[in-house]
Amino acid sequence: MTMPRSPIGQSVQELDTPALLVDLNIMESNIARMAKTFREAGVKWRPHIKGIKIPAIAHQLLLAGAIGVTCAKLSEAEVMAAAGIRDILIANQIVGPQKAARLAALCRHADPIVTVDSIEHVRELGAAAQHIGVRLRAVIEVNCGLDRCGVEPGEAVVRLAKEISAHPGLRFAGLMTWEGHTLRTAPENRRKVVEESLSLLTSSADACRANEIPVDIVNCGGTGDYWLSAHVKGVTEIEAGGGIFGDRFYQSKGVNHPIALTVLSTVISRPTPTRIVTDSGRKAMMVEDHGEPWPKGIAAVTSVRISSEHGQCELEAASAVPRIGDKLEWLVAYGDMTLFLHDELFGIRDGVVETVWPILGRGKIT
Repeated sequence: MTMPRSPIGQSVQELDTPALLVDLNIMESNIARMAKTFREAGVKWRPHIKGIKIPAIAHQLLLAGAIGVTCAKLSEAEVMAAAGIRDILIANQIVGPQKAARLAALCRHADPIVTVDSIEHVRELGAAAQHIGVRLRAVIEVNCGLDRCGVEPGEAVVRLAKEISAHPGLRFAGLMTWEGHTLRTAPENRRKVVEESLSLLTSSADACRANEIPVDIVNCGGTGDYWLSAHVKGVTEIEAGGGIFGDRFYQSKGVNHPIALTVLSTVISRPTPTRIVTDSGRKAMMVEDHGEPWPKGIAAVTSVRISSEHGQCELEAASAVPRIGDKLEWLVAYGDMTLFLHDELFGIRDGVVETVWPILGRGKIT
């Protein structure tokens, strides 16, 4: 029986399609750029891996200076812990006896931090940790304007911090927020809005300290504003993660990162001299309110249409190329909503496959 040939060392043009690619040179440059920003600002980096999902890349971020990772789901944290990463923030509320027991058990293998915003969370998670004899770190989510989860700033934060500090199963670690609403503002106005929003977080931390409650972690910041939030006085760590890949969504929000993620496709039809149709549709690349993919290296595209199995673009003028059978890369619209569609990420350097990473965090939604 002939074993399948490894793609490593192949030209990217030899890959079957659709295939999710990351340009390693661009990704590494983006990592270095973000790490430099955090070093110069004097804050720690705890990158969010909800859109990265690959422990091998998380380890690269640790080597670049990150102190740990941030996850959206408990199951993502379990994947990272299984890969040897210990310092893990779960930036979400964990609810229910099954998840509480899993989280407590994770403390045997890593040092997770859970996010809470109610006394119910404190009681359930604290009891689960106490039941098996561990202490779980907890941070309070503060609502700084996103109006999703979170305690209102000020006295309500202090009250909940006291409850956490008094529970034998928990250790109060600090505060976190996500100021995602600031991305709705124009880039030229974002600094003011970010600073106003995060002042609610840092003043809440000050209020805890005034009540003799130590606050080690003051966490915030995403890819859309990390270069601003990193310089807000009182912030100790930043979560931005998606910027290592770059995508069209973040570029539309003023984030000047080159795009490392593309979806390699094959041209399957040229029904007219101005239409290109490929084999990559919505099942291979996300199209939602965050924008749409765009063909890389194709000039004078007038429109793009992505259906379930097809990606097509219309050209301004007739062109004989690309031909049927040629390869075409689509620039990813939003990385967070694209990686989970694939089993593997192909790391490409100078047109050659250098590595293939299984996307181990795919499907981890519990």
